[in-house]
Amino acid sequence: MEFTAEQIAQFLQGRVEGDTSIKVNNVCKIEEGKQGALAFLANPKYYHYIYDTQASVVIVNEDFVLEKEVSTVLVRVKDAYSAFATLLELYNSMKNKKREGISSLSFIHKETNIEQNVYVGEFSVIEKDAYIGEDSQIYPQVFVGENVKIGKNVTIYPGVKIYHDCVIGNNCILHSGCVIGADGFGFAPLPDGSFKKIPQTGNVILEDDVEIGANTTVDRSTMGSTILKKGVKLDNLCQIAHNVSVGNNTVMAAQTGIAGSTSIGKNCFIGGQAGVVGHVNIGDGVKMAAKTGAISNVEDNTEIMGHPHLKARDYMKSFILFKKLPELEKRIRELEKQLDK
Repeated sequence: MEFTAEQIAQFLQGRVEGDTSIKVNNVCKIEEGKQGALAFLANPKYYHYIYDTQASVVIVNEDFVLEKEVSTVLVRVKDAYSAFATLLELYNSMKNKKREGISSLSFIHKETNIEQNVYVGEFSVIEKDAYIGEDSQIYPQVFVGENVKIGKNVTIYPGVKIYHDCVIGNNCILHSGCVIGADGFGFAPLPDGSFKKIPQTGNVILEDDVEIGANTTVDRSTMGSTILKKGVKLDNLCQIAHNVSVGNNTVMAAQTGIAGSTSIGKNCFIGGQAGVVGHVNIGDGVKMAAKTGAISNVEDNTEIMGHPHLKARDYMKSFILFKKLPELEKRIRELEKQLDK
């Protein structure tokens, strides 16, 4: 489908600077712009591309100032990044229309409750007493265990495994290979050095609008529930252990690991390969840099870095000294030689 710059501006409540009738039928990065494509510009590092891009239309912030003329048509909006995200969502929904119907090659227990407009792909298994809400999409080779509750408009991509008794809220997205509700890592050491498995009798609850990346695992609780609250977003290859609670709208980048019985607050930003030990509380609004190792409680709205973690400003001050350690060691050895003489 094609859209004019004027139609895009109306949809985004922005204004056009240039030819309002120019048409686009695709999207692209600004540095890879081509005729007939739509791009956006929000990061100052990419400002210079605006003068060379071949994209027909570029979405920019209202306050963006041009240093010279451009050949592309601009659509000015309040927030270029969020506006482009809104357009991508529309573009994606049009490109990837919902599938319909239940494949004859799927296995669905006769005591399962499936609402209207649900798609179930080939070789998916839905076990006894499961519930699937309307408009949900279950792609091929998905396993849904006994008594699992899945809400409305949920998308579950191929190869997802949801163990028994887990609850998936409305509008959730589970990407390929993720596992929801596997046993938590609970073992009691015995006198002979072996370990006795502690039964994991709880479940996992994903509230509404949660998105789980590919090959991410969320373990069931020993008792009670492991909970990811509304709006949580997890990247690929994350590990959420048993009895963890993650607050509203918290996001975690790839390879993050959260140990058991830890509470993560709302609106937190956790960088890639970060780790949090068990039985601690991470406050609301915490920002955790990549590879941070949090080993104790963290107060609200704190930025932390390093392993073990420090406040970001303290870590940067310390890092200045870290870099000088070889030089300082050399100076100390020279002083020691002079003292010996």
